[in-house]
Amino acid sequence: MKHFTLDPHMTAAVGGAFYPTGHTFVMFPDATDASVVGHRLLENGFSGDEIYLIPPHVVLEQITPTVRDGDSPLPSAGTDAATVRAYTKLAREGHTALLVKTRDEAAANRLMEHVRMVTFSIAQRYRMLVIEDL
Repeated sequence: MKHFTLDPHMTAAVGGAFYPTGHTFVMFPDATDASVVGHRLLENGFSGDEIYLIPPHVVLEQITPTVRDGDSPLPSAGTDAATVRAYTKLAREGHTALLVKTRDEAAANRLMEHVRMVTFSIAQRYRMLVIEDL
């Protein structure tokens, strides 16, 4: 698993909110569950370069600020800012995240097979112009 650093390619072109197209973002109430799922993915065909384990403080330091001014001067046309606010709320409660590259529906389905083995709080797949609840 990789150390997360927000890359400009992980933000929306309009408004700059966190929007990692081609990835799925999952949050877990228990950091151990997030780590276990990440390791299961490594054992089942995902590359270590495709998985980021993101502790709550990193969500708050790097992802949360992408929406500070995201609705100014006009509200966001999509749900990207609201989604980041949901991540922020969960991170403040101590939830840990996994960000996993999911190029297609098959990869997202394989990911969710492992995620559903534990308790998770939110799972969002980012596609071009669509944030999909999983």
